[in-house]
Amino acid sequence: MLNGRTKRNDTVNLQLVQKIAKETKGETLARLHASADGLSSQRAEQNRAEYGSNDIVSKRRDSRLKFLAEAFLTPFTIVLLILATISLFTDYVFASAGEKDLSTVIIMIVMVFISGITSYIQNVRTSNAVEDLLGLVSVTTNIRRDGKNQELPTSEVVVGDVINLSAGDMVPADMRLLTSKDLFCSSSSLNGESNPVEKIASKFPKIGSDNDYLDYPNILYEGTTIVSGSGQGVVFATGNQTIFGKLAQDIAKNKIKETAFDTGIKDISKLLIIMTAVIAPLVFAINGLTKGNWIDALIFAIATAVGLTPEMLPVIVTSNLVKGSVEMSKHGTIVKKMNSIQNFGSADVLCTDKTGTLTQDRVVLERHYDLDMTETNRVLELSYLNSYYQTGMKDLIDKAVIDVAGDELNVDDIQRDYHKIDEIPFDFSRRRMSVVVANSDRHHGQHLLVTKGAAEEMLDISTSIEKGGQILPLTNQRKEEILDNINEMNEDGLRVILIGYKETDAPVGEFSVADEKEMILVGYLAFLDPPKETAKQALAKLKEDGITVKILTGDNEAVTRAIGLQVGLNVDTVYTGGDLIDKSDEELAQMVEECNIFVKLSPELKTKIIEVLKENGHTVAYMGDGINDAPAMKTADVSISVDTAVDIAKESADIILLQKDLNVLEHGVLIGRKIFGNTMKYIKITLSSNFGNILSILVASSFLPFLPMLPLQLLILDLLYGTSCLSLPFDSMSQEYLEQPRTWSTKKLPKFMFYFGPTSSIFDIITFAILFFVICPHLTGGDYASLSLAQKASFIAIFHTGWFVESLWTQEMVIHALRDKGLPFVKQRASWSVMMATFGAGVIGTLLPFSGLRASLDFGKLPIDFIWIVFVLLILYIMLTMIVKKFYMRKEKFLI
Repeated sequence: MLNGRTKRNDTVNLQLVQKIAKETKGETLARLHASADGLSSQRAEQNRAEYGSNDIVSKRRDSRLKFLAEAFLTPFTIVLLILATISLFTDYVFASAGEKDLSTVIIMIVMVFISGITSYIQNVRTSNAVEDLLGLVSVTTNIRRDGKNQELPTSEVVVGDVINLSAGDMVPADMRLLTSKDLFCSSSSLNGESNPVEKIASKFPKIGSDNDYLDYPNILYEGTTIVSGSGQGVVFATGNQTIFGKLAQDIAKNKIKETAFDTGIKDISKLLIIMTAVIAPLVFAINGLTKGNWIDALIFAIATAVGLTPEMLPVIVTSNLVKGSVEMSKHGTIVKKMNSIQNFGSADVLCTDKTGTLTQDRVVLERHYDLDMTETNRVLELSYLNSYYQTGMKDLIDKAVIDVAGDELNVDDIQRDYHKIDEIPFDFSRRRMSVVVANSDRHHGQHLLVTKGAAEEMLDISTSIEKGGQILPLTNQRKEEILDNINEMNEDGLRVILIGYKETDAPVGEFSVADEKEMILVGYLAFLDPPKETAKQALAKLKEDGITVKILTGDNEAVTRAIGLQVGLNVDTVYTGGDLIDKSDEELAQMVEECNIFVKLSPELKTKIIEVLKENGHTVAYMGDGINDAPAMKTADVSISVDTAVDIAKESADIILLQKDLNVLEHGVLIGRKIFGNTMKYIKITLSSNFGNILSILVASSFLPFLPMLPLQLLILDLLYGTSCLSLPFDSMSQEYLEQPRTWSTKKLPKFMFYFGPTSSIFDIITFAILFFVICPHLTGGDYASLSLAQKASFIAIFHTGWFVESLWTQEMVIHALRDKGLPFVKQRASWSVMMATFGAGVIGTLLPFSGLRASLDFGKLPIDFIWIVFVLLILYIMLTMIVKKFYMRKEKFLI
């Protein structure tokens, strides 16, 4: 047991952290019943069972039982159960022996079952699909298990595991360091501190610093990131027991980022609540006052309120997202966070670095010049020492240096002659990194500090140059010559950094950024990162799709301009990070709009640009794959990474591309827009259709001497229409719709409802008149007022049946009429799945009054000729809808 910890304890034991930080490595291993050689698989399973898995468990995690409860406890099913209970008493419990009938109760229970099971299956399928998709992208950890190092999913980490860490890794659990080598860690996820801090296994917390547990030098916490160096640690807390796990629960860290679509759904809910609060009591009062039966009026008002609610919205939204996610996965795009698809389709600005996105992600060292612009092995040797011995993330530049040195130098001799003794890792404010090496044979005790970095930053810390075998002072004139040479190479599309050195006798372990001064510049390293052949075409496609691509890079202006020209970007205006400093909010808002290329940016400035773009009303996507991209990714509306990215980038991403290709991205955007469009179809069409039905009910309730439709019939109508709408995720979208990003807004929704809702009400009222004054009197033998009670019952049943059939077909046709601005079935056609679902629901509803369920559902005997009347009304309805659409589109850009 771990010092009295209880099994699966979900609280952070700070006393345990403090004790482990103060004890030796051996004492910690003994406490954890572990060894420096790691756990066996059997012991790991025992520890998992005792202390839990390495998951930050949220109470919001959905179980099958919760899915079942959510599926059956909806307003629709609750009202059905209330009606079934009332029917049970009226038709069976209190009915006379010869009139007992359970058929209506059975029908309602079956409806509850159908509705609930449909929702349950969709939710389970959604959950399974999400798990399957996330399984395609996993963050792994190097664990010492069964005596060997293994790459295993981070969720497999248990208490007592020994973890191997290197640059770019996310720390998978809270651990005590056993070994460390130039290990620098960024703890910004816990304390917001952006500068990396060195962690040292052999160092203990200072006396009196017990409360500063985040600064303990020998403790690493879950969620922090290794910036450079390497180390090994033993896990003492996982999942909810970690500091990060506690923080995640306290601030709902694992809550899904709210998108504009989520906000829109909330706005719709508020609108529906207001409408229901007004209309339901109004329907209740009108029917109660005009019919005198307040119980029937109450039940009908409740059913009306349910009819106003698009109860299939959650099912259709999740179906849409799952279908889109699966489709995107087939094209190399994995969706980690489902609700981000809406923003993906809405994005009108894409911010990205150029490396690997516009370029081939294959950097080549073209030139290694001395300051006389002559290729020399001296420059390459120093560059190799720096790139080979640094333990941070070996980027493409380091790999290019090592590759060329392997071809042109005897690197075995260099490794034998020099050994590394210290390192000053790269950071994005200094834009340089250093290693300290010692020559094994000469200058005993002398250390060589070798630094490479961006030109301006290297010139700032240098006081001398090495030229022609001599050490000369770095004068302003010589600085200008160096910068001129760099500009010439930049104009050739080459990215140039400087390499320098100095000899120092500072003691081991005491090197810091302060030692990067009085350097001797020795030469240039010029790299070529050629543009992708597909980049120009992909950028043109994105532009056609209404997406503005903005390049946010740490590279310099000349190189970025050269690449931009080759891929067809507008390079007339380029801003550097320095141009953005000390600008007012108004100036920044204008600058981010007028410029598409920003260079020499720090991670903080990238984040600032995204924030300003969002404030300007844009939906911003950000694509990144490095440690420095994580803050910007968290700020963007939708964050995109690649499967080869560092752990922190993949963890921050909403969407992951299996290929770093803008063409893959563009295809995903179009799928996102299709998902958005099909969701909006259901919302707009259903709300306007339901609004029209409510208007019809209000009119009918005011003038009819009976309820316009029975509550059960109204719910069956709602179920048939809602079920047919489940086909909408499989509908197509016009090419015109997909060409532009759409941002979610509820502002236009009331206007849409007020235009198209009353359109259907007109034909409902015409149907009322035809039924009340023509068909029902003809079939029952006279006007309603002159009929006997039995004849009145027949009159009412026929009326209910006629409006049920007409209303169902009108609702089904409105899907076809409003899904696109063209003439339905002629200029625009729904997919076959939608055609089959809508016409199938219409046919089923039409056949119900002619089936054996007619009596149980209180339907009347409807003449076949009435179907022709409905057909004519539908044609007239489509024609009127086309006219209304023309008026609506005069002032609106989009229909859906």
